[in-house]
Parts: sequence; C-alpha cells; structure tokens
Amino acid sequence: MEKKITVLRGDGIGPEIVNEALRVLDAVCKKYGHTFTYTDVDIGGCSIDKFGVPITDEGMEQCKNCDSVLLGAVGGPKWDSVDPSIRPEKALLKVRSELGLFANLRPTKLFPQLADASPLKDTVVGQGIDLMIVRELTGGIYFGKRSTTETNGEKVATDEMLYTEHEIERIGRVAFESARKRNKKLASVDKANVLDCSRLWRAVMHRLSEEYPDVQYSDILVDNTAMQLIRDPGQFDTIVTENMFGDILSDEASMLTGSIGMMPSASLSSGTLGMYEPIHGSAPDIAGMNIANPLGTILSAAMMLRYSFSMTEEADAIEAAVNRVLDEGYRTGDIMQEGMKKVSCSEMGTLVAERI
Repeated sequence: MEKKITVLRGDGIGPEIVNEALRVLDAVCKKYGHTFTYTDVDIGGCSIDKFGVPITDEGMEQCKNCDSVLLGAVGGPKWDSVDPSIRPEKALLKVRSELGLFANLRPTKLFPQLADASPLKDTVVGQGIDLMIVRELTGGIYFGKRSTTETNGEKVATDEMLYTEHEIERIGRVAFESARKRNKKLASVDKANVLDCSRLWRAVMHRLSEEYPDVQYSDILVDNTAMQLIRDPGQFDTIVTENMFGDILSDEASMLTGSIGMMPSASLSSGTLGMYEPIHGSAPDIAGMNIANPLGTILSAAMMLRYSFSMTEEADAIEAAVNRVLDEGYRTGDIMQEGMKKVSCSEMGTLVAERI
C-alpha cells in the first residue's frame, strides 16, 4: 500500500523525535511491503524565520493533499515577542481548522514497566490507568471572537466561548463510538452549573446517549474531574469534553503516567485524514542534545496507521515493539529508573525499529 505523509518537524526537539518516528515507519514499510512517501513542510517558529508566517499557503495545501500529517512540536521563547497574529501556535489552529480536525483523541496509559515513574501512590496506580480523552478541537473559546478594549482608562479583554448543537453532536458521536470500542463507559465533562455552553453540551450528550444504550453514560463537572483523575484515575475509561477543558485535563492525565514524553495523540476529521503528534511541547532547552523521548511520537505514528490507514496489525507491531524495548530495560532520561539502561533519542528509535 502507498501512502503520502506530510511531515511537520517544527521547532525545538521536533525534528529529532520525528526522525525516530520515521525510522520506525520505514521499518514497518520494510516488514509489511508498504511505501510511505514523506514531504516536509515548515511550521511554527522555523517557518516564521524563513517566510514570516507560521505556515505558508503552499504548506497548507500540502497538508490538505496527503493521506496523513505527522507533527513534532512548535514554538519556543525565541518567538514569544512576535506579533500575536503570527505566533507559532497559530499554525496549529490553522491546520486544525482548515483540515476540519475536530476530534482529538488522547490516550493515557500507564505502561506497567513505568509504574514507579508515576507521581501517584502505588495503591492508586496499582489498579491500572488506561483511559481515552476525546477533546473537541475546533470550537469553543480558542476559536471564538476575542477583543481587548479600554473602558474608563482600564483595559478589558474578552474571549467568547461558542458551541453549536452540530459541533457537540459530532464530537459526541466520536466519543460514544470510541467508548464502544473500549469498555463501553463514557463520562462527559462540562461546567453545566455555571455555563450556558455546558448546559447545551449536556443536553445534546443526553440525547445522544439514548442512541447508545450499551454505553454506560455519566455527567461530571470539570473541577470534580480534575480531582478524581488524581484520586482514582482507574474509574475512567473514555472521557469527552470541550476544547479548553480537554486541553487542561489531558495534560493533567498525561502526568499520571510519569512522563509527558510517552503520550501520543490523534486529531481526526470526518474522513480518514488526520494529524498525529505527541502531546508535549518543543522543549527548546534540550533541543539538539539527542536526549528527548521519541516514544510519544512513535506511538502517534502507530495511531496514524490505526486510524487513518486502517493498518491494525502494523499499529499493533509498533506498540508491541515499544513494550518490548521497555521490558528490556531501555529508558530515555525522562523515564530513567535505577538499574535501567539509559539511551539517547536516536538509540531509542533504533531499538524500536529493530524490534519491528
């Protein structure tokens, strides 16, 4: 099978971790007889430096005319002072919006080999952590109208949170279908005791739940969710929520596993086109040092094979290879434990590729 992949290496450690994911994908091609064609597009700070914008129109067209997009990370202190309209992060919002990537899937799984790395007590993590956060990605406060004005000599800033019924329904269906493929348990997170948006969200989710009687459905307020993720994360299986809540909760959940470097994500459209990326940032303080953890990016590549290419066996092979490398005691610095074998970013990628 032939597939075209647009590669957005980005800034900081982005190029390093993406290189290792491509190394693993090449190993998949060799074993299973596929052909993946990679086309690089600048995004984020490196694109600002070259072209004055975080992603060019030509780059966007390349993203639209491929089978999938693989992203590293964008941004860094170097670009903190640029005009807000062209900050590196604006490129991510543009890609998500123009590709229609409305559904963000963020699995949070504690690998048993890394149980000691979790900041939670053994009595909590001993029950296991394996949950999926489904985050709405193209609506809400990040895409609403915003303004900064001045009233009575004082600056006033406004950010609008807006959701339509159809936006809530389409992410809800993704969440219910995801729950069906897991353990048929879905928690919908909102702030319905305060926000009109959340009251509409809850009403739509309740209506959808009637179409999925096989899925155990519940509502939970966002502040309680944040608390419960620390107190008893094992109670959750699939969580669905709006854009800002999902952004915050998924980062919180990622740290339950001990390192944000292990966490992949998928951003999906209504078709097969998706963008896949680790959830961590560009980590400019360690860029170029060959010490970053590439496993989140490698596992994101596995999600790409599973969700965009329907290559289930190949995705399983990548995940099994990661498990095997961890079983054998190899660790990058962020997940290093006493008695384990410390390896570099490139060495970790090579190890996983060899075990494909």
